[in-house]
Amino acid sequence: MHSRIGVFLSPVNETGQDPHLALRRSLDLVDTLDELNFDEAWFGEHHSLGWGLVGAPETMIAAASQRTKQIKLAHGVAPLSWHHPFHVASRAVHLDHLTRGRYILGVGPGVPTDAKMLGLEPADQRTRLTEALPAVIELVNGDGHVTDKTDWYGLNDAKLQLPRYSPGGVEIALASGGTSLTAPELVGRHGTSMVSFALVQPGSATSFSLDRQWAAAEQSAAEHGRAVKRENWRVALPLHVAESRQQAFDDVREGFGRWLYNYFGAARGSAESVSTPGVPRSQELEARIEAGGAIVGGVDEVVQGIKALRERTGGFGTLLVYVPDWCSWEQTDRSMQLLARYVAPHFTGTALRPQESFDRHVAKLTRR
Repeated sequence: MHSRIGVFLSPVNETGQDPHLALRRSLDLVDTLDELNFDEAWFGEHHSLGWGLVGAPETMIAAASQRTKQIKLAHGVAPLSWHHPFHVASRAVHLDHLTRGRYILGVGPGVPTDAKMLGLEPADQRTRLTEALPAVIELVNGDGHVTDKTDWYGLNDAKLQLPRYSPGGVEIALASGGTSLTAPELVGRHGTSMVSFALVQPGSATSFSLDRQWAAAEQSAAEHGRAVKRENWRVALPLHVAESRQQAFDDVREGFGRWLYNYFGAARGSAESVSTPGVPRSQELEARIEAGGAIVGGVDEVVQGIKALRERTGGFGTLLVYVPDWCSWEQTDRSMQLLARYVAPHFTGTALRPQESFDRHVAKLTRR
């Protein structure tokens, strides 16, 4: 039974812990999610700041593919601005085989701090993404030969030797976040899937950007004679559920503060850059939840939070739980169990038949 829920593992791991164990933990978590019928697990690529330790997500996906049975495994994402399109395509098709069709190729421009280390400016990242994407799509899912020449890569009558495993092709999804509409416009132009990130700052322009992102994708698709489907749109944001609202907030509050100020604040140069004007530090978590940048609570609060997110966006296919290392592994595992057992059925309808059977039986007894 499909949950329409997945996870996005940057993965973020707070510094001070053994990096080897952190990598193993990500694989163990995906094993658990596979058993809980989660639909997808996405692995990010990071090379700086110390919190994101996975620099080669294809190796994590390959390892996870041999340990799991049904969960889809995805690049989250392959930065096209500094990977040669042929290498991206070749790895994608190999992973399509290793996963037996359970692989999704997520692509994007890459993380700014990584790009800076590699000598790229933000404008270079967007330009390179736009240039490389058509070549990647054709190499992965097309049957022709590609000849293309830019100032940073070349392709001369190129075609992969290995055929695709999936008859219908490999799903390709483009990452979109912030206020830029470059990614949604490319999604519409090429008819790919889309992954949007709701890691919004309270009071920022990104707090209302999700619906704008989808509208831009639809408009671009119409202009280019393509079609985009909401069922192929993923929305990612932090989410934690516990037995009660109080327990959920107790689980994550301290870890949220370290994630906000020690990670994002340090990456931007100061803690003040991520603070909400007029909001004390003790209330930053509540402010982010109110802004739509996280969902935290008991089962009922989380269900309502997901419903509100669906209403705000107009609807999407899969919710990706961004796992930010806000709490202990045991608390994270418990959250995932509650999501699978009690939250997902509200959206899949899988609990309706057992309840209907019970209600019909009780109704018959009362009529006697």
